[in-house]
Amino acid sequence: MIVRRSAAVLAASAVIGAAFAPAAFAADASPSPSPALPSGLFGSADPTYDGVWRQSLALLAQHTAGVEPAAKAVKWLTGQQCATGAFAPYRADASAKCDAKTMVDTNNTAAAVQALAALGGHDGELGKAVGWLKSVQNKDGGWGYTAGGASDANSTSVVIGALAAAGQHPGDVVKDGKSPYDALVKLSVPCDEDGGGAFAFQPDKKGKLAANADASAAGVVGSLGKGFVTTAGKASGGDTCRDADGLTPQGAAANGASYLAGSLDAKPYLLSAMPGAKDQPDYGNTADAVVALAAAGRTADTKKPLAWLEKESGTWAAKAGPAAYAQLIFAAHATGTDPRHFGGQDLVTQLGRTGPAAAAADHSDAADEKKKDDDKGLGVWWIVGVGLVAGIGIGFLLSGRNKKQQL
Repeated sequence: MIVRRSAAVLAASAVIGAAFAPAAFAADASPSPSPALPSGLFGSADPTYDGVWRQSLALLAQHTAGVEPAAKAVKWLTGQQCATGAFAPYRADASAKCDAKTMVDTNNTAAAVQALAALGGHDGELGKAVGWLKSVQNKDGGWGYTAGGASDANSTSVVIGALAAAGQHPGDVVKDGKSPYDALVKLSVPCDEDGGGAFAFQPDKKGKLAANADASAAGVVGSLGKGFVTTAGKASGGDTCRDADGLTPQGAAANGASYLAGSLDAKPYLLSAMPGAKDQPDYGNTADAVVALAAAGRTADTKKPLAWLEKESGTWAAKAGPAAYAQLIFAAHATGTDPRHFGGQDLVTQLGRTGPAAAAADHSDAADEKKKDDDKGLGVWWIVGVGLVAGIGIGFLLSGRNKKQQL
């Protein structure tokens, strides 16, 4: 998904009144993470607003690239789940029970579902998470960022992706007769209005819909019943905007894809809507748009933005961290591009450096014990070896969106 900016931005906006979440984008590139952070966590920046989000995207991206994530990284994610099934952005003390003050939300929960569903073997966690998501569905069929919040295109779409990943049929998940697809169609800007065909994030106070590129990328993927990880779909229709009367989810997706393609016509990237970032490229939203266009079958329209990302996104991803690398891997996957040869970058290796070593590089306890036995009596060489192993461990913990939300 894709999606979009890290969900952390919306959370941070609501909590601290800012439209930009430092936790999501200001990850440093220091050679080792803060000692206060758990070793299983991806990224070295403050995880308060995006810990579960970036972890979920990182694990899903590794799986998509054929890498088995470290067991402790997966364990960290499952350990963040509350008894209700919901996830908060980050719980520093995961042993403490969640209560009314625990700020759980739909975006982090849905992202965790997509990751755990892909990894397999987590039916218990998935069942509880999906159950919670269904319990907080709005009467219009959609979801807001928090339970009871007004439905928005991004949250509704990420939940659709979670439902589909968990083997559910999103169209069958209804509240008062309304499905999440109904909610998304209602957020499609009418063809005869400014930005016609795009998705709005939410209606304004007067009920008017304003075109939003971030919401459009999310809305396209969600309307097609897909999640963060997708492949090129079958093209349907051209650039003619479909009328709002009788608009289907597929029609809304085609409209949104046409809007995105048009937005990328003059320049191969989307512009940031963040305060103080006028005329600045939005790398994450551009990557999400590539995924959306591919999902809608408009692969020809992905070529220019994808080429731009291959050339220009390296510095951004290094600063933004795990979720950024994941977004690029999802864009590469959707277009059939090798993420290990992405404009001269190996996105998979770079992502791996922001978290614990992948399972293939892990040593079992039995192997470690055997090594200790074999090395007994080596005197100073054993001490030197321990030092080297410790150094390697630190190196593996090198650290860098959803996010997120561009309003």
